[in-house]
Amino acid sequence: MTTRKLTEITVIGDDKTGLIARVTTLLFERGINIEDLDQAVRDDLFRMTMKVDAAEMETSREELRADLRELGRDLDVDVQVRFPSDRETRQIAVLVTRESHCPTALFEAWSNGDLDADVGVVVGNHAALRPLAEEYGVPFHDVGNEKGQPDEEELLDVLAAYDTDLIVLARYMRILSPNVVFRYEGRIINIHPSLLPAFPGAKAYRQAKEDGVRIAGVTAHYVTTDLDQGPIITQRAFNVPDESDMAAIKARGQPLEADALLEAVQLHLNDDVQIHRGRTELRETEEAYQLGMPDVLEQVSPSEPVDGAGVATRQPSDD
Repeated sequence: MTTRKLTEITVIGDDKTGLIARVTTLLFERGINIEDLDQAVRDDLFRMTMKVDAAEMETSREELRADLRELGRDLDVDVQVRFPSDRETRQIAVLVTRESHCPTALFEAWSNGDLDADVGVVVGNHAALRPLAEEYGVPFHDVGNEKGQPDEEELLDVLAAYDTDLIVLARYMRILSPNVVFRYEGRIINIHPSLLPAFPGAKAYRQAKEDGVRIAGVTAHYVTTDLDQGPIITQRAFNVPDESDMAAIKARGQPLEADALLEAVQLHLNDDVQIHRGRTELRETEEAYQLGMPDVLEQVSPSEPVDGAGVATRQPSDD
């Protein structure tokens, strides 16, 4: 599978008659070929994402952005343009609540040079992980109130200020609204503590325990507006010991959460994974990437954790 670097244009706002025609006509008049167009409406918010070939466009990048901004003002919508070569180093925003194992794994990989991007900012709906961010010299912004409810307009302002390319939900325990997801669709990765599609939503480990499953796991996936139904990137599995309590299950699952999330982020940054028709596909490389759960899973004892990777969401997960 080969992929080309296409320019991405996103339109967000109220649904209006003729909106799509106005935008596509502007692009056609400037010699820009639309190769993929996807649209959706959720909670009365319209989103259109286009991937276009701008290699032979009859205008400059600055003029195109200015023309689309002017059209956006006329239509009262927000238009964003992302050229693949806008910057050499992409910027990651890490969203957190209180659990540190996933952001710590990301920080360590970044400090070791294992991420093809910079961790530009950490955003929390609590201030609990501010010391962790400061330890790595990363700015921290608390956008939550006293109950941990985030101010999404403030969140969007922070993401824009740091020119965010990828949002990583490192055990961020709040659901993102379409107002955020639509602006960064295909660029938000979450870790969920179950083998999706099993046990979506909150308290996934508890759901697994109450259902008496013998194999549990974790899933890194792209976030969509449908809770825990976005394209799966990576998965890890572990056997659930007999008579295990919640603490034991979490102790087995949390290291795999960090591992699966980090791998998913690396696959995304390396352009090794892409979304096609609601599922993920991996770019073919010389070294084949293993998909699915390994056969060895049936051979291990219940006391041994087992890793597995799977490819194609979400939000809050477990307590």
